[in-house]
Amino acid sequence: MSLPKGQVALITGAGRGLGWGIAKAFASTGAKVCATDINLDELQMGTKEISNCGGTVMSCHLDVADAKEFNQVVTNIVDKWGRLDVLVHTAAVMPLISFENTSYETWWWELNISLGGLFNGAKASWEIMKSQGRGHIIGVASGASYRGHINEIAYCVGKHGQEGFIKSLASEAGNHNIAVNTISPGKSIKPTGITRQAVTDMSKDITTGWTDPANLGRAFVWLSNQEPTQYNGLSFSAGSLVDTIDSEGWDFDFTPEKVTPRAEDMITRLEWQNQQNKAGI
Repeated sequence: MSLPKGQVALITGAGRGLGWGIAKAFASTGAKVCATDINLDELQMGTKEISNCGGTVMSCHLDVADAKEFNQVVTNIVDKWGRLDVLVHTAAVMPLISFENTSYETWWWELNISLGGLFNGAKASWEIMKSQGRGHIIGVASGASYRGHINEIAYCVGKHGQEGFIKSLASEAGNHNIAVNTISPGKSIKPTGITRQAVTDMSKDITTGWTDPANLGRAFVWLSNQEPTQYNGLSFSAGSLVDTIDSEGWDFDFTPEKVTPRAEDMITRLEWQNQQNKAGI
């Protein structure tokens, strides 16, 4: 499989953690990357690290909850590089708050970032991807959406909402050769709210258990290099994908068991899609 040299990718929440790792993974394959974050200090540190490794990256401040700002970032990308092939939405917040102590303001703040950000990004990217006749929109899912963790009600709802979003949009997007999917980390990673500075102050006994986010980023590179008609409206696991890539290579023979621990769910989804296609829906 030829890796995506020349692709243009927009990554949200790329100042640290998984978002930064995804941006680095794309840049390392020769893609042009627009790394975005609301925290400019962390974003500048992250993009400098990627640039120092030889990657082509530009940084843009982005509040993903602001549709106008999202539109402007996409415009800047197209003005600079002429296209946008991949949108990966990783931006999220996760304050640990009980339901009783979750204010209306906090509820909507979280959802406007995790779920609203995916909507805003898809809307901002839609027309350019349609005009190109190709595109990938990828949300970052979480096992929390299936399990439902205490004190994470808005976070879990936002992640579960992303699953519904991609499933609903898949058929419409597929008509334009645009794929919309989610990928969950699938391995232990740095918790969402921990800053770069906080990580440097932590004991290695804690941080050594976290997976390198750039390693997991390879899963997003793999998915974005598939034909959009191949996989659409599906939920993948980065951990499963990179384990398969490591053992079988980038061109592995696909089965659901190789890309997600919830293979039965994916099989059911694929069977339903086949039924819809046969019915001409």
